[in-house]
Amino acid sequence: MAFLYTFFVGLLSLGLKVFSLFNEKARKGVEGRKQSFSLVQKIKNDKVIWMHAASLGEYEQGLPVLEKLKTHFPNHKILITFFSPSGYEIVVKKPNIADVVCYLPLDKKKEIQKFVSQFKTELFFTVKYDFWYHLLAELKKQGARTFVVSALFYKKQVFFKPWGKWMVHQLRQSIDFFFHQTPASLELAKSVGISQGMVSGDTRYDRVRSFLYRDNHVPYIGAFIGDNKVVVIGSSWQGEEEVLEDLAVHSTIKIIIAPHDLGRVKLLKKKFPNAFLYSQISENEDLSKSNILIIDCIGLLNRLYSYADVAVVGGGFHSKGLHNILEAVIFGIPVFFGNQYQKNPEADDLIGAGGAKSFAKPKELTEEIVSVIHHPSLQAISEKTKEFMKCQLESTQLIVNQMLKK
Repeated sequence: MAFLYTFFVGLLSLGLKVFSLFNEKARKGVEGRKQSFSLVQKIKNDKVIWMHAASLGEYEQGLPVLEKLKTHFPNHKILITFFSPSGYEIVVKKPNIADVVCYLPLDKKKEIQKFVSQFKTELFFTVKYDFWYHLLAELKKQGARTFVVSALFYKKQVFFKPWGKWMVHQLRQSIDFFFHQTPASLELAKSVGISQGMVSGDTRYDRVRSFLYRDNHVPYIGAFIGDNKVVVIGSSWQGEEEVLEDLAVHSTIKIIIAPHDLGRVKLLKKKFPNAFLYSQISENEDLSKSNILIIDCIGLLNRLYSYADVAVVGGGFHSKGLHNILEAVIFGIPVFFGNQYQKNPEADDLIGAGGAKSFAKPKELTEEIVSVIHHPSLQAISEKTKEFMKCQLESTQLIVNQMLKK
């Protein structure tokens, strides 16, 4: 099995290089990895706390833990690695906690040995389920303490297939402790002999709680909304844009849409020529002329949810799956989305609590919004959302307390 794994990584490396000839995202990953060895020279021979995240969502789950660890290890350097450009490209361009942010080299044994030997990793954690076996083995040889934060095991993973026993053995040997998001994940892990773990919940709840205590004001938004009800459509894909189309005819509902890909802004503006573009609003603009506002910049969405009466979170009608719903949930509003959310247990939990609903088709979602947004039942759903948030564990402190045990 070790031979097959090495073959797979080699195949992945070749595939990424070929794909990079035609795809900008893949090209950024290939080129970025060439810089990783030089970037970690900044922390050469230093003691390091290292967090690895596949992409942006995993980064956001791990960040509260990393921030708390930094308070316990103020003199250690902080390293954050990514596998995907969609995480790296966003985080590296803004202020962050790390001394070094770089791509993780592909899991080839010699490359990983060279990378890990540049510094002294005292504590390492990966987020969710991005496991690289040469990396984990090398860290254990170095004497690092290793963890998985927000671990999420599910039945379709390779660990629960007959040919996955080698990988399970590797995890048992190389990970000191797993912090599981759900009881189901813990029980699945135990079923294959991975018993070193506990249920700690989802660290993202801790992160979004802080949103309630900051200034969430966004210029012009209050004036755009006026006395109307407002729907915020966040991280939208094509399916959520269909919701926008159906809602647009309801003049008493104000709609704010923030597309997942800013490349779709031109398409949205062409389809809705009377819509406002946020970047082009002027001080004396008459914002009553349209009920659609298109957000054509990044960084505002988690504040925009504070203005919403209903949130529609994108990705649920898309094969890539649902985006982060918790940034909306924290504001105690009903949250609606498509039904592609298999890797988002928090969505199932919130639906079970009565604070969210999923839909097979965009038109069904639109009909639900229209039926509840001016109805007293909207407040009842909101109360269920607030109660759901109150019941969530303070995961970060639980995790860090366990990590600090010797």
